[in-house]
Amino acid sequence: MIRALYTAASGMTAQQLNVDNIANNLANANTAGFKMRRAQFEDLIYQNMLQPGTSAGQQTTVPVGLQLGLGTRAAGNDIILTQGNLSGTSNPLDLAIQGKGFFQILLPSGELAYTRAGSFQLDRSGNLVTADGNLLQPQITIPVNAQNVTVAQDGTVSFTVPGQAAAQKAGQIQLANFQNPAGLNSIGNSLFTETDASGNAQLAAPGSTEGVGTIMQGYIEQSNVDVVEEFVNLIQSQRAYEANSRVVKAADEMYQQVNQLAQ
Repeated sequence: MIRALYTAASGMTAQQLNVDNIANNLANANTAGFKMRRAQFEDLIYQNMLQPGTSAGQQTTVPVGLQLGLGTRAAGNDIILTQGNLSGTSNPLDLAIQGKGFFQILLPSGELAYTRAGSFQLDRSGNLVTADGNLLQPQITIPVNAQNVTVAQDGTVSFTVPGQAAAQKAGQIQLANFQNPAGLNSIGNSLFTETDASGNAQLAAPGSTEGVGTIMQGYIEQSNVDVVEEFVNLIQSQRAYEANSRVVKAADEMYQQVNQLAQ
């Protein structure tokens, strides 16, 4: 019965973490560029009461054995990188990636981070920056007198100036791709950093054969959280938590019966 208590407790702890993960997904249901996470669990070690295949006689073996599991634990919560819905805006600096690439962002520490949130603005020097003021990489600078800023699907940024009919090129946006994007490290503010699990960033121009995707000007990629699915997962997690708590209660009642026998 002690085994049952600890096994059920591990299940309750796992479901609490699952609810925490669901809560974060729902909290970011309207966060641009947010990618939901899915909790994964694995069973713990087993106590072998009778090893499968143990000899039962001179010519026979135990077919199934007797193994008692000791519960569960969280193994990870991987990033689900499905494409979010694209919402049209009237801002020419709102950019969305249709594909699996990431924008490169230069952090104040000098480290590169990566994001799917493409709501960019101009700083006082005319550089394209995020809402936190971090520079887009490669750096794109728009002059103060620029008009009709255009971002092509291949990432080419161009603009016109008064008195000149021909458009001028400000630069080209490069997108990053990873061998295992689910292994990226989330650091908040819709930013990721590379890890040994994700592999190094592989840069390519939008629309190239590397498959990073294309850029859509005047659009924002919304969160890929499916609210209905998350509520279903929440109900399942609640029921699993309740079931484990009933096991704890049942084990406690069994202990009570044993204690009464000893009196």
